[in-house]
Amino acid sequence: MNTARHDYLLRFGDNALILSQRLAEWCGKGPALEEDMALTNTALDLLGQARLWLSLAAEQAGDGADEDTLAYLRDDRAFRNVLLVEQPNGSYASTLARQFLFDAWSSLALRRLLVSSDAAIAAIAEKAVKEVGYHLRRSSDLMVRLGDGTERSHALLQAALDQVWPYHHELFTGDAVDTEMTAAGIGFDPASLRDDWLAYVREVLAEATLSLPKDSGWRPKGGKQGLHSEHLSKLLAEMQVLPRSHPGARW
Repeated sequence: MNTARHDYLLRFGDNALILSQRLAEWCGKGPALEEDMALTNTALDLLGQARLWLSLAAEQAGDGADEDTLAYLRDDRAFRNVLLVEQPNGSYASTLARQFLFDAWSSLALRRLLVSSDAAIAAIAEKAVKEVGYHLRRSSDLMVRLGDGTERSHALLQAALDQVWPYHHELFTGDAVDTEMTAAGIGFDPASLRDDWLAYVREVLAEATLSLPKDSGWRPKGGKQGLHSEHLSKLLAEMQVLPRSHPGARW
């Protein structure tokens, strides 16, 4: 088994799965009915993407596992999502800032995967890039509306952006898996996305009258290698409790 490819698939699948779970926590608690529905729909889109990535990873492993096994029966150290997506929702401003930074990266990443030499990966990217394009338009629009809104909405969003900003660095930090996938034409060098990502983020923040956060030098990482914050353990405890408590149960 090509372990690098398997790990690569898990990274995209886990990013989508964990962010989906975070957004699902807003269901019934959104700041407005329309936004409650939008957050839930985005969570469902990401869940669908997670199923595609994890199903392909399970197929490659060939050990009888499926997407449910990978979602519900792995411990936190086996997850490969970046630290950004596992951060708690916090306020609505915190959720929006996290979503915007991730959407801007995900849109670029999926476009790169459209030309992957791996036909199965390119096919998933082709489906997901349309959904993520909508997610990015929505989160960008909300950044502008709230950033250039009231004095309070501006202050809350700027504080949220400052808090989540250090976690974006991991999105552009490569390792041996990225190097192997890039050399094979399957994936891409994460660092190659940074300039386009930053240019887009700067443009949106300028329109939103928000300041680009200063780099404090703190750059948390390790999620792609299975080193996570305590937040992921708590999230998984809730997400996995039923299948772990009732192994093999079916609706």
